Amino acid sequence: MIMGFREPKNLSLSSISSEILDFWSKNDIFSKSFNKENSSDFIFYEGPPSANGKPGIHHVMARTIKDAFCRYKTLKGYNVKRKAGWDTHGLPVELGVEKDLGISKDDIGDKISISEYNNACKKAVMKYTSDWESLTSKMGYWIDLSDPYVTYKPKYMETVWWLIKMISEKELLYKGYTIQPYSPSAGSGLSSHELNQPGAYKQISDTSVIAQFKCIKNDTSARFNHLYPFYFLAWTTTPWTLPSNTALTVGANIEYSFIKTFNQYTKEKITVVLANSLIEKVFAKNFFNVKYEVELEAFKKSDSKIPYYFISSCKGTDIENLRYERIWDESPLPIDNPENAFRVILGDFVTTEDGTGIVHTAPTFGVDDYRVAKSSKPEVPPLQVLDSNSNKIPLVDLKGKFIDGIGMISGKYVKNEYYDEDNMPEKSVDVEIAIRLKEKNLAFKVEKYSHSYPHCWRTDKPVLYYPMESWFIKVSELNRRMFNLNKNINWKPNSTGEGRFGNWLKSANDWNLSRSRFWGVPLPIWVNEENSEYKIIGSVEELIKEINISIKKGYMKSNPFSSFKIGNMSEENYDNIDLHKNIVDEIILSSKDGQPMKREKDIIDVWFESGSMPYAQIHYPFENKDLIDKNINFPADFIAEGVDQTRGWFYTLHAISSLVFNSISYKNVVSNGLVLDKTGQKMSKRLGNAVDPFEMIDKYSADAVRWYMISNSNPWDNLKFDEEGVAEVKRKFFGTLQNVYSFFSLYANIDGFEYKEDPIEIKQRPELDRWIISELNTLIKQVDNDLGNYDLTPATRNINDFVQEKLSNWYVRLSRRRFWKGDYNMDKISAYQTLYECLVKISKLISPVAPFYSEHIFQSLNLVSNIEEIDSVHLSNFPDSISKIIDDKLENKINKIRTICSLALSIRKKEKIKVRQPLRKIIIPIKNNDELAEIENAKSQILSEINVKSVEFLDRKDSILVKQVKPNFKLLGPRYGKIINKVADEIKKLSNKEIERLENEEHVTLQVGGKELFISISDVEVNYKDIDGLSVATNGKQTVALDLSLDEELIEEGITREIVNRIQNIRKNHGFDVTDNIEINIKKSPIVEKALKSNLDYIKDETLAIKLYFSENLDEGEIIEFDNIKTAISINKV
Repeated sequence: MIMGFREPKNLSLSSISSEILDFWSKNDIFSKSFNKENSSDFIFYEGPPSANGKPGIHHVMARTIKDAFCRYKTLKGYNVKRKAGWDTHGLPVELGVEKDLGISKDDIGDKISISEYNNACKKAVMKYTSDWESLTSKMGYWIDLSDPYVTYKPKYMETVWWLIKMISEKELLYKGYTIQPYSPSAGSGLSSHELNQPGAYKQISDTSVIAQFKCIKNDTSARFNHLYPFYFLAWTTTPWTLPSNTALTVGANIEYSFIKTFNQYTKEKITVVLANSLIEKVFAKNFFNVKYEVELEAFKKSDSKIPYYFISSCKGTDIENLRYERIWDESPLPIDNPENAFRVILGDFVTTEDGTGIVHTAPTFGVDDYRVAKSSKPEVPPLQVLDSNSNKIPLVDLKGKFIDGIGMISGKYVKNEYYDEDNMPEKSVDVEIAIRLKEKNLAFKVEKYSHSYPHCWRTDKPVLYYPMESWFIKVSELNRRMFNLNKNINWKPNSTGEGRFGNWLKSANDWNLSRSRFWGVPLPIWVNEENSEYKIIGSVEELIKEINISIKKGYMKSNPFSSFKIGNMSEENYDNIDLHKNIVDEIILSSKDGQPMKREKDIIDVWFESGSMPYAQIHYPFENKDLIDKNINFPADFIAEGVDQTRGWFYTLHAISSLVFNSISYKNVVSNGLVLDKTGQKMSKRLGNAVDPFEMIDKYSADAVRWYMISNSNPWDNLKFDEEGVAEVKRKFFGTLQNVYSFFSLYANIDGFEYKEDPIEIKQRPELDRWIISELNTLIKQVDNDLGNYDLTPATRNINDFVQEKLSNWYVRLSRRRFWKGDYNMDKISAYQTLYECLVKISKLISPVAPFYSEHIFQSLNLVSNIEEIDSVHLSNFPDSISKIIDDKLENKINKIRTICSLALSIRKKEKIKVRQPLRKIIIPIKNNDELAEIENAKSQILSEINVKSVEFLDRKDSILVKQVKPNFKLLGPRYGKIINKVADEIKKLSNKEIERLENEEHVTLQVGGKELFISISDVEVNYKDIDGLSVATNGKQTVALDLSLDEELIEEGITREIVNRIQNIRKNHGFDVTDNIEINIKKSPIVEKALKSNLDYIKDETLAIKLYFSENLDEGEIIEFDNIKTAISINKV
C-alpha cells in the first residue's frame, strides 16, 4: 500500500524516463497495449529505416508523429500492432561498402566477386542497428522489434517477385530503350519519382554557349545560297553534349531571321540565323542595331560595341533539312546511317522563351532530343560507336567520362563533380569546349548561366540523361485511376495530397524498374538469346520447377535450392535459400522450344521493395492470405513519413496497390516537413549544424524534445530546430505541470487526502472548481477532435494553454489558500478532488506525445487513490468529454476576468510597477448591466490578482477614457494611392461616437475630395489615449485603465508585501515545512519598520510568524535589497 503521494524534490525528466522504461519492460506494458480482448485493430505501417546510417533528429520528429497517433488510438480502445522493419537494400548500402572496401562499382566481379560483395553488404546493412534500437527505446517509440520484416530475407523477396509477376500478367510490364536519368556517381539509372525527391533539383551555375553551326551549301539550301556562308545559332547549358550533336531542331511556325554581324571573339564578319523574337535578347549588351548594311563597314576590331543588321526572315519549315558541318570535328560519324545526321529538323517542343529558338539536338543525351530524332523522316541517328565487344555506345561512358579517340576531351569527365576533390581540374570540360569553339569561330556567346539541374538523391552529384535499356511498369496507363483512388486518402496537409501528390499522379511517367547494381532484389525475368521469349518467376516454388526442367534439358547440373521444401513456410526452410544476384544469375532456365534463358542482369528499384511492404512483411500471398484479401491488415489506417517520401514511399505504396489490387494502401497519411537548424539552413555534418538526437534526449529528455517538435509548428511545416526552444518547453510546460503536481502532493499529504471520499457532485462545487472542470472537458473535446483529425499541433498548444494559463496561473493561484488554510472541510476536499481530476486527465491527454512524464504523473496519483484498476496510463481509456459539465457562460465569464487581469498586468509591466505594489483602482468600461453584474461578481478575484484597492465601472456616457483611431496604411495605401494622406487625416478626426459606431457597425463612410469612401473596422486600429495618472490597455474587445498614483499607505503595503515574499523564500531555502511557525528578526530601518508595523497582522498571518523583532544590528541575517531599501532578515523555527 502506497502511503501518500510522491513528493518530488526537483524535476528530472531524464531520470523519470529511465524509471518508466524499466516499469514498462518489467510489466510488459507495450505488449498489453495491443492484446486487449474484444478490441478492433488499428492498422499502422512502419516505413522501414536503413540501419547502415545513424539516426538523426529528423527521425525523432517522424517517429514522434507515428507514436503519438498510435498511442492515441490505443487510448481509444484499439489494438495497434506496430511491426518494425529494416530497409536493407539499395544504393546507400552499396556506396558505404565500396567506400569501406576501397573499391568502385567496376571492381565488382573483378577484384571482388559478386558473392563476396553481397556478403559484405549483408553485414554492413545492420551496422547501426544498436543506435536505432537505442533511439527507439530512449524516445519512447513503441514498435515491435522482436519480429521485424527485413527486406533482404527470402520471404520478403519472394513476395516482391510475386508482385512483379502480377503486374506482368496485367500486361503492365515491358522492356524499352529510352533516354533515362542516370547517376554516374551511383552507377545506376533513376526513376522519375527518385529524380523528384525534395532537394534533387539544385540551383547551379554552368557555362552556357550559343554555338555557331555552319550551314553546308548544296541543292537543298539553294534558296539561301545568296546568304552563304551563314550559321545556325543554337544555345546549350551542357556544352559537353555538343560533340554528340547530330541535329538542330526548329519550330515549324516560328519566324527565323538572318542577321549580319561580327563574331565578338574573332571579330570575323558572319551571318547568323535565330528566332526573330529573340534577336534583342541575344544581341543585348555588346551589340547595337543598324538600319543600313553599309553601316557595318564602319566596325573596327577595337570597337567595344558590335553592329548587327537584319537581312530577311523565313519560317522554320523553310529551313527544314538544311545541312550543316559537324561542330566538333574530332567526333566520329554515327555508326548507323550517318548520311541522315547533321541536318535541321522540326520539333513541337521548341519555344522562344529562352535561347535562340534553335535547339542543339544530341539524341543520346536528351529525352526530347531522342524523341524528335526518332520521329524525323528519315530518322536522325544518335552519335554512337562500337566498343571492343561490338556493342553500340555513346561518346560518354557510364562513369560520366568521354570515351577514348575523340581528341582533347578523351578520358575527361563531363562534370567536374565526378572527379575526386584532389584531382578536379581548374577548367571543366564545358569550359575547354567553349574555348575551343571560340578559337574556331564557332561560339557566338559564352557566359555563366544559373539554372536548376537534377542531382542524384543519394550521392548529391549531377545526373545525366543517358541511353539505356530498362524494364518499365506502364504507370502512365493507370495514372488516372491512381489519381481517383488518391481522393479516398486523408492527407495531412491536404495540400500535399491534392497538390503535389495529386498533380504528380496525373502525369506520372512509366516506372523505370531496372537498376544496374548488385545488392537488391533481382529482376525475376529470364530471357532467351534472341530476346523473343521471357519468363517471369513469381515464387520460389515456380523457380524450382523451372530449374528441374532446365536440369532435364542439360542447362543446369543441379538445383541450388534442393534443400528447400516446397510448402514449408518455416523460417528455417527459407533460411536454406538465397535469392540474391550472385545466386540467381547462375541459374539458366529453358525456353518453350528448349533454348537456354538467362536472367536479366539488373536488380529491382529499391523503392519498389519498400512499396511492397504491406504484403511482403507478412509473406503474402504465400502466408496470411486473408489479412490482405479480407482487408484485415490492408489498407493501413495510418502511415507517416517525411515530405521527401511524397514521391518515394508514399508514391510506391500507392502505385503498387493501385496496379495490383485496384485499391489504396493507406487511409490516412501525415507528411512531416524538414527539420532545419535554427537559422533555417539544412542540417549537415559538413556545415557542423547537425543536431545529435541522443544529446538532446539525454540533456532535456525525450518528452521535452517530442513536445517541442510537435507544439512548435505543424508537422508538415519545416521546423527550425532551436535548442533553447526545447529548454523552454522543459522549463515552462513540464516545469509548470510539475509545480502543479508538487503543490497538490505537498498539501494532499499534509491533509491526508487520498481521494477516498465520494466525489463531490460538480454542481455542488465552488464556481472556480466548476469553471476549471468545464474548461477541462472543453479541452478534452478539443484534443479528441484534433487527434481524431490527425492534427497534433493544435492539440498540444491547447494543452499548453490549459496547463500554464488556466490551471496553474489562474485556478491554482486563486485556490492556493483553500489548500493550505482552514479545516479539512467540503470546500478543501472539492479543491483536492478538482485538482486531482485535472492532473489525472491531463496525464492521459499528454500521453501520446509525452509518454514518460504522463506515466509518471498517472502512477504518482493512481497508486495512492487506486481509482483506476489498470497498470499504465497507456492502457487507460481516453477521457470522455461530458457535455453537461461544460458551462460556456461560466467559461466566458471567467475568461473575461482573466483578460481584464492580463491587460492590467500588462500595464504594470509597461509602467515597471511590481505586482506586489498595491494601486488605488482599476477602471473598466462596461457595455451593459449584464456585463456589469458579471464583473462585479468576480470583483474580489480582480482586486486580488491585480493588487488594487477598488474597481470603478464606466459606461459609455460618462467615460473619461478617450479613444483614438489610426489608419492601417498597409491596407489603405494600395487602395487609395495618392489621396492616402487625406484619407488618413479624415480617419484621425473621427470622434469618440463615430469610433464607437465604427466598432458596432464595423464600418463608416467618409467624404474625401468629393468622394464617399467606405472604411471598415479592419482598415484601422482603435486605441485609448493615456491621460494624467492613468494608463490604458486594450485588446480590441476589452479595455482597462489603472490609476498609477501612489500615497504613503499604498507604498508601505508594497514594502510589506515585498518583505513577505523575501521571508517566504528564506523559509523555502532553509527547508522549513509549510506548517512550521517562525520568529522574524529584521534589521532596523525607519521606512521598513513603519511599513511593517502598519501591516503587522498581514505579515504574521502570511508567514506563520509568532513574533517579529527589529534589531539595531543583525550580522547573521540575509541581506535584502529592493527599491532603494536595504535591510537584513533572520528567521528561526519556533
